[in-house]
Amino acid sequence: MTASVSNSLQPAARYSGVAMLLHWVLGLALIGLFCVGLYMTELPFSPQRLKLYNWHKWAGITLLALSVLRLLWRLTHRPPALPHAVEDAMPAWQRAAHHGTHHLLYGLFFAVPLLGWAYSSAAGFPIVLFGQFPLPDFIGADKALAELIKPWHAASAWALAALAGLHIAAALKHQIIDRDGLISRMLPGRG
Repeated sequence: MTASVSNSLQPAARYSGVAMLLHWVLGLALIGLFCVGLYMTELPFSPQRLKLYNWHKWAGITLLALSVLRLLWRLTHRPPALPHAVEDAMPAWQRAAHHGTHHLLYGLFFAVPLLGWAYSSAAGFPIVLFGQFPLPDFIGADKALAELIKPWHAASAWALAALAGLHIAAALKHQIIDRDGLISRMLPGRG
């Protein structure tokens, strides 16, 4: 792609400040939460493991709430369309992957924490947000059901990580290979 593609990105083609903030806060928090999830599952039973599990639950519920805000923002504030020059240069499969990845990411923003909440409830471990605010159980305690839900939480978290990796790779491809300036739409202070 050429400089003409970069020049085609007018300020109106950028995401809003709120959308950028939600994107970066959720993206970085999801990476951190995934890494903590991997780490804590390998720890032996200990006070540190229990503390990390509680933190993981709190962060998951907080990210669920932020995901609701992000979805509401997206539904009430239409995201900018891809610039015509960028969209015209993309093969059909890339456009389909672009839209499909975003839809799957939004679905997993909700599926992962809801499955975690369901697993915690079924396992008989209520979530007390920040150690102060007990949340209602998502489902009743049922150890057998908890064992069925647990791998779904893990699989959905891995799927979210894979899609986030694909999203990052695509953004880097646009920045480094295509040089079309597409990433600037989501970077603050680059208008």
